[in-house]
Amino acid sequence: MKMNLKYFPTLFSISFLIAACGSNDKKTTPSPQANTAQPALSLEGYIIQSRSINDNIEVPGTILPFESTEIHPEISGRIVLLNVKEGSFVNKGSLLAKIYDGDLQAQLKKFEVQLGIAEQSEKRSAQLLKIQGISQQDYDLSLLNVNNIKADIEITKASISKTTILAPFSGKLGLKNISPGAFVTPATIITTIGQVNQLKLQFTVPEKYGTQIKNGQDIQFTIDGSEGVFHAIVSATEVAIEENSRSLSVRAIVKDRNPVLIPGAFAKVKMILGKNENAIMIPNSSVLPQGRKKIAYVYRSGKAVVADITTGVRDSANIQVLSGLNTGDTLLTTGILYLRAGSDVKLSKIK
Repeated sequence: MKMNLKYFPTLFSISFLIAACGSNDKKTTPSPQANTAQPALSLEGYIIQSRSINDNIEVPGTILPFESTEIHPEISGRIVLLNVKEGSFVNKGSLLAKIYDGDLQAQLKKFEVQLGIAEQSEKRSAQLLKIQGISQQDYDLSLLNVNNIKADIEITKASISKTTILAPFSGKLGLKNISPGAFVTPATIITTIGQVNQLKLQFTVPEKYGTQIKNGQDIQFTIDGSEGVFHAIVSATEVAIEENSRSLSVRAIVKDRNPVLIPGAFAKVKMILGKNENAIMIPNSSVLPQGRKKIAYVYRSGKAVVADITTGVRDSANIQVLSGLNTGDTLLTTGILYLRAGSDVKLSKIK
């Protein structure tokens, strides 16, 4: 018996469709595990309670000399005397350097001679004026000449005084930057001087603490290389908050005198800004940053609930919560990295 080949493609197509439908039925069969619910996470909780804390902040600072300046000459000239002993203490008004003033001294003598002649001429003009031998205008011109020469003498004396460079205050000299015989200008730094028998401390505090800084306030600070705790008294604050850093500059007078306190040294400043009787403190590890905000997870009716929080001061273990949490809330403290809002939670331990 022969098969009619013209019907063969049609039979093949029907068989293929039947096989495909059977395959789809197998794939769409639901798995018995698909509807299995995730088990609740077993986590530890912490019941939030208020407590009394001191509002402390720790900020970096710098130790400064009480007064400090660079020593510049006021005029240009050649150094003929240099009395700068590096690292030595000098008193206010001590001679540090001398600039050549021979030309100015010669000019001064010239003006003094001219003054003598002009004064004699003025006296003769005054006598002639009494007998009406000259006019008042002629006498006034001779008197004007006398006064002009006197002014030139004063200017020359002032220039001569500028050739002597004196210590502006008592203090310790730094390193010298020139040698005797050097030609100097007002831009030349001869040396530096600092008043180091009394020191200042400069630091900045965040904007939100600016109103709590008062003159006379006591602060503590430490420095690297010393285990001692030093004290200072706030003396002044800047008139405005710095725009870029949003912080307020503060200066304090150091009360201690210790060889380890060297100008320019880095200091860690600690300040007590007040006492909060009802502060909420939670473990640092229970706070999660999310972009510009911070969150924590709270246990409520078997679920993990997200709380947006704002924080304040912190210590090595805890951080203050200013808003977002209340006393009596149960804070989740373990496994928070695996939590999502609405996750099922059961408490294994409550502190």
